[in-house]
Amino acid sequence: MKTIHKICLALLIAVTAFSCTERIDIELDDTYTRLVVEGYMTTEANQNYIRLTKTTSYFYGEQPPAVRGATVIVSDGDTSWQLTERAKGIYRFDPPVAGKVGKVYTLNIVLAEALSEQTEYTASSRINPINEIDSIAVAFRNNWNFWEVKCYAQDPPSTEFYMFRILKNGMMVTDSIDEVMVVDDVLYNGSYTNGIGIGWLDERRADERLRIGDTVEVLMSSITEGYTDFVWTLQEESGYQNPLFGGPPANVQGNISNGALGYFAAYSNTRASTTVNVTKD
Repeated sequence: MKTIHKICLALLIAVTAFSCTERIDIELDDTYTRLVVEGYMTTEANQNYIRLTKTTSYFYGEQPPAVRGATVIVSDGDTSWQLTERAKGIYRFDPPVAGKVGKVYTLNIVLAEALSEQTEYTASSRINPINEIDSIAVAFRNNWNFWEVKCYAQDPPSTEFYMFRILKNGMMVTDSIDEVMVVDDVLYNGSYTNGIGIGWLDERRADERLRIGDTVEVLMSSITEGYTDFVWTLQEESGYQNPLFGGPPANVQGNISNGALGYFAAYSNTRASTTVNVTKD
C-alpha cells in the first residue's frame, strides 16, 4: 500500500510541475513608429520645455528613443521662440520664458528626419487664469496611516479644472502621472474650498513621511478641460487592469496633429506652503 501511495504522489508532482511550467507566447502586432510629445508652457519659466521621443513596442524595456535635431518653435501670436536642444530630445527656451495668462500658445515641430512620412506637427493650448491659494494645512489620518494635505482657496464661478502636486522640503513627491491629482470644481464651483483634501502622503514611505519642521508645498495649476481628460485617461490606462488577462492599454490621444501622441499643455500656477507642527499621534 505504501508503494502505491508513493507512485500516486510521484505522478501528482509530475503532472503539477508540467502544468505550471508550460510556456505561453503572446504575439502582439507592432504599429508604425510615431512621434511622442511631452510639452509644457506655464507661468513658471523653469518648468517650460518640449520633450520628443519615438513610440516603441509594448515589451520594449528601455527608455524610448529621443528625437534629435528637430526645429521646435513656440508662439503666442505676437512673439515666437525657437527652442534649443539642451539634452537628447529635450528642447528648452533660451533664455527661459514664462507664459502669460490669457495667451494661446502654439507649438510647431519640424523633424530633421520623417517618422512614418510625417515631418511637421502642431498643437495649441491656452493659459487660463487662476486664483491664489490662501493657505494649506496637513493633518494625519490614523485610520488610513496617511497625511492629508488640505487647501484653502476661493473658486471662481466659472467651470474650472485643477491639477495638484505636492513637494516635501523642496522635492517633488507626486512626481509621476499616477500620483498627481486632477479634478474639476463641480462640487465647490464658485465657493470657498475651506480645507478640501487635494492630496495624501503615505506615512509608510520614507520620501512622504512627515515630521515636525518639514515643509510641505502645494503647486496648484489651472488646466484646460482637454488636458484634464488626457491625464484622467492616461491614469486609467496606466493603472490596474481588470481582468488580469485583458488587452494591453491603448494609446491615449492628445492634441498633437498628424497622428503624433502626447500633449502640449499650457497652464497657470500658484503655490502655497506650510511647516509641519503636528505629530502623527
